[in-house]
Amino acid sequence: MRIAVNTRLLLKNRLEGIGWFTYETMKRITQGHPEHEFYFLFDRQYDPEFIFANNVIPVVLKPQSRHPILWYIWFEFSVKRFIQRNRIDLFISPDGYLSLKSKVLQVGVIHDINFFHFPKTIPPFVRLYYNFFVQKFAQRANRLATVSEYSKGDICRSYGIDPKKIDVVYNGANDLFTPLSINEIDDTRLLITNGSPYFVFVGAFNPRKNIIRLLLAFDLFKTKTHSQTKLVVVGEKMYGTSQMMKILKGMKFKDEVIFTGRLQVDRLSKVIGSALAMTYVSYYEGFGIPLLEAMKCDIPIVASNCTSIPEVAGEAAIYVDPFNLDSIAEGMSRIDSDEDLRKQLIINARIQREKFSWDRTAKSLYDCMLKTVTQ
Repeated sequence: MRIAVNTRLLLKNRLEGIGWFTYETMKRITQGHPEHEFYFLFDRQYDPEFIFANNVIPVVLKPQSRHPILWYIWFEFSVKRFIQRNRIDLFISPDGYLSLKSKVLQVGVIHDINFFHFPKTIPPFVRLYYNFFVQKFAQRANRLATVSEYSKGDICRSYGIDPKKIDVVYNGANDLFTPLSINEIDDTRLLITNGSPYFVFVGAFNPRKNIIRLLLAFDLFKTKTHSQTKLVVVGEKMYGTSQMMKILKGMKFKDEVIFTGRLQVDRLSKVIGSALAMTYVSYYEGFGIPLLEAMKCDIPIVASNCTSIPEVAGEAAIYVDPFNLDSIAEGMSRIDSDEDLRKQLIINARIQREKFSWDRTAKSLYDCMLKTVTQ
């Protein structure tokens, strides 16, 4: 087959969640299936590291698609024209954006539809694009993939999609996430928190990540327990985070919150692997890769009791109400003070994490692609 792949999110040193999904799945699929030709469609100059095999042909299509108007132009004109001129058999889009005008078979990966439920958490123009087009993409796709049973059900309910059209392809996590030695933990804690234990949060500062309540609950936890445990927040600012910074300034224990900014995976694996526990109290997730990263590092978890999070974390987490500060603070207090609980959660994590790997993800996605051309 001649397969075109939307690889516009393969950006050197800037891989985010969907970028990592694209990287890990397409690397395995292209290398494992030399019988096919893969055309990787970039919107800017690509890095050679993303050309995973001899059967990958890189193509740069203009314009750079980093704005809703340019998204439309890129998919409906540039991608459509390329597909027509090169006799493509299948187009796969790991970020879910499709070419509505193209008649080629198409697979879209819709990771979640958080914007449908929480539209005010994204900029207005982007919100307008998502809420107008994503349902059309879901309906146009010959098949869809998504990253959890929760997300599958949500897409079916919200957009009226037949469940038989959607395949669940769970995420994986990088193999750099692995348990650390005591010396590695001590060295990392010394560098990050001057040696103190810490909770860690990882994610973009989107309002649905619930960082404001996490900060307030941390202040409450510190007030009640007088614990020496700090909070490390890893990620970058996004739309709607100014209120978070105002909350931070008013915190009693703001000096015990450490912001690291965005970290490359080698450094991130050390920061997660040296934590006392991960705090992940987002109120909407399609999957939540940091949960799996923590489990692979033998790090217990305090997590929200909603959306896909219990499906992913299983019995490796204690669950809290993400809308209740007392519940979050109590969860932090329990995991901070109870070593036996932490040990049991780690044992549970070693079982739960075996359900997920990028090898399994790639195989499931490839099976979805085959169903598309044979159905």
